[in-house]
Amino acid sequence: MKHTEMAMLQERIYQILRKAGIVITPEERENIEIADCGFDDIENCGLQVVVYENNDRYCAKELIQLPRQLCPEHRHPWIDDMNIGKQETFRCRWGELYLYVEGEPTPDPKAQVPEKYREYLTVWKEVVLQPGEQYTLPVDTKHWFQAGKDGCVVSEFSSASTDEEDIFTDPRVRRIPKIEPD
Repeated sequence: MKHTEMAMLQERIYQILRKAGIVITPEERENIEIADCGFDDIENCGLQVVVYENNDRYCAKELIQLPRQLCPEHRHPWIDDMNIGKQETFRCRWGELYLYVEGEPTPDPKAQVPEKYREYLTVWKEVVLQPGEQYTLPVDTKHWFQAGKDGCVVSEFSSASTDEEDIFTDPRVRRIPKIEPD
């Protein structure tokens, strides 16, 4: 992703946050993370993140997704005795989130997944989150999610976050974005 493309997307994400009534600082606005998962297909696959706090005990952030944007299936594994894997709670603030977790598959899921990403989605138990609803994922649980038709903003509260250690089902995924100069 080119630097100017990232800056334009950061502005778009900032406007979504404003629409959702979520205020962030100028520094947080400047540091909105854009993760295209290495696919250069940000409209369909990726995640935008505002990190408020991430230390060795806990993490708080906003996850922002564009309409129907997919975050690929992954899990947060045991790292060491100090980090036994991330437990996280998703709380929907705005829009609608379709979260997929381990368990009995939902017969008619709401997700609309582009074909090129379907092969690596293995969990299909659907949890739909509307504003004010939340769901807690246990440590090392496979999950993936997609925003509804308007996009979404989800607050994540978790134990320490080490995104670079996430294990994705799709081996093509690069979680840490690569930003190129223009």
